[in-house]
Amino acid sequence: MTDDHQLLPETRRALRHRVATAQARGRAPSVVAGVVREGTPVWHGAHGEGAADAHRQYRIGSITKTFAAVLVLRLRDAGLLDLGDRLRTHLPDAPYGGDATLAQLLSHSAGLAAEARGPWWERTEGALRPALADIFGDTPDKHPAGRLYHYSNPGYALLGALVERLRGAPFEDVLREEVLRPLGMTRTTALPQAPYARGWAVHPYADAVQPEPLTDTGRMAPAGQLWSTVTDLGLFGRFLLEGDERVLDAGTLAEMRVPAVAPQDPQWESSYGLGLQLALDDGRVLAGHRGSMPGFTAGLWTCPEERLVAVAFANATSGVGAGALAAALLAEVADREPVLPAPWRPMPAADAEPWLLDLTGTWYWGTIPHTLRLLAGRTLTLAPVNGGGRGSRFRPVDGDSRRWKGLEGYYAGETLHAVPEGAAPHLDLGSFIFTRTPYDPGAPTPGGADPGGWGGL
Repeated sequence: MTDDHQLLPETRRALRHRVATAQARGRAPSVVAGVVREGTPVWHGAHGEGAADAHRQYRIGSITKTFAAVLVLRLRDAGLLDLGDRLRTHLPDAPYGGDATLAQLLSHSAGLAAEARGPWWERTEGALRPALADIFGDTPDKHPAGRLYHYSNPGYALLGALVERLRGAPFEDVLREEVLRPLGMTRTTALPQAPYARGWAVHPYADAVQPEPLTDTGRMAPAGQLWSTVTDLGLFGRFLLEGDERVLDAGTLAEMRVPAVAPQDPQWESSYGLGLQLALDDGRVLAGHRGSMPGFTAGLWTCPEERLVAVAFANATSGVGAGALAAALLAEVADREPVLPAPWRPMPAADAEPWLLDLTGTWYWGTIPHTLRLLAGRTLTLAPVNGGGRGSRFRPVDGDSRRWKGLEGYYAGETLHAVPEGAAPHLDLGSFIFTRTPYDPGAPTPGGADPGGWGGL
């Protein structure tokens, strides 16, 4: 990892203090963490025994699920499946969960059990569950599919089996060839490779430790098997923010960050997308994942708004919430050194066609003024002048220069059609007609304009 000269000394000191405090108060043998800003590693720190190497492996637990989700989205983008497909369409021998959609499995809304059948799968070898049917207990279905969020580790075992079926290779091999190798993640593996941290259980009432078992979880691997490093997870976090055409583009990654299920916490501060945990932290929306396995906790958070990634690991079963630590490190940098806005630049000349420029300005939906702006890439924004109400960005529809597709909010997926010619130019947005003057009598406003026009009472 590069040196941390890009952060101010007081910021580096604050980050180091947080890591040291987490290690000492959490009584973990070691804690290690790192921060990536705008695609560049800018800091890493450690506290405890043998933790200074950013290339030292720690077990990342359920962060593995995000890697599994990336593989499923790659299959979707390649046209091999649709997220609305039932699991049984592609995995007809799935013992349970066949009626759930792939989107429901990705977002933990398939209604499946939270854990595999006993004994505790995280501390026992996968040989105890050699087939998919061996993963589930007597009551695998806990809720109707699609009704609510219920975290399911076995659900991701099914997704891993789906990847293996459609790619014709073991999950680990597919992950290495399609994700890890393109992203340069040479130190992320299914089993540990030296140097790696040993996982420990710390006695709750004494400063005594005992080693946790090092397990190969077999069929459950897509739910939590991977080992990685601060450097490698920093690369993965950068990918989650920016995309990489060799793996997934930025549009698909943005789709993964959209909440797919209603939050279960009373404060509505957390949710789940497609393989990504989502959290609202002091006004910032974070996307990433927490992880734990016996002997380890891990956290990876990204903040698209601040263009930041934070990673944290600890090698103790409990005591250090590495997910909370990663979020705190991210906030520390964002608060002390807010991201600079991207410099304004004129749009390419090809995007500034006269008819498009003429389209900009004020449009009225009924009596409500909206401002239409033209951005680079022929992207449009349409929003109420007063800043409230419904607004959205719109991207051009391929092959049709007069139509755009909504990207967010109420108008996400809706079509904006511009009719700039004629006596009454107008915009048609999902049947809403926008005109240059309020209720233009010459425009095809639904219900028409009163022939008496505007006047007093």
